[in-house]
Amino acid sequence: MPHWVNRLSMAVGAPFDDFRARYQRAVPRFEAERFERLAEDDADWDAILQATAENAPHNFILYWSGDFTHIMRLAGDRWRCVEYLMGNHVIAQRMYHHNPAVLLYAPLRTAIYEDADGETWFTVEQPTTQFSSFGNPEITSVSRELDRELASLLEYLDVPVPATLTAPAG
Repeated sequence: MPHWVNRLSMAVGAPFDDFRARYQRAVPRFEAERFERLAEDDADWDAILQATAENAPHNFILYWSGDFTHIMRLAGDRWRCVEYLMGNHVIAQRMYHHNPAVLLYAPLRTAIYEDADGETWFTVEQPTTQFSSFGNPEITSVSRELDRELASLLEYLDVPVPATLTAPAG
């Protein structure tokens, strides 16, 4: 089913390295070993909820990152860009329960990059425009929550919050 996606790109008003460090502090790496131990121990979901809350102080976790700056420089490009997979498996599970294919969009892809003028940007696709494509009101409801969580993260990072993230559902 075709659907449109709203890409949000916000100038962050800070140098690349400074913003990248702030982002990575606000959205810490997934504690893989901790969650592997919980799975091996057949922990209950409450233990997962608690561990996730501790790992995600601003409701998001970094599952992966890739810095492609050095390889792109071999082609003569001088801009910096780092891509991330940012999400929360507890929130994703609430959509997965209705359709496992939501993992196409969970975790969210984000990028921090510099433009030709050296300005630093943060970009992400709006969650509701991805997840609403499943045509399931329960999934769409959770994706609206993700929009609000993303807005909260941006606010914490002192990044302008696009109105579309906080607009009432319509």
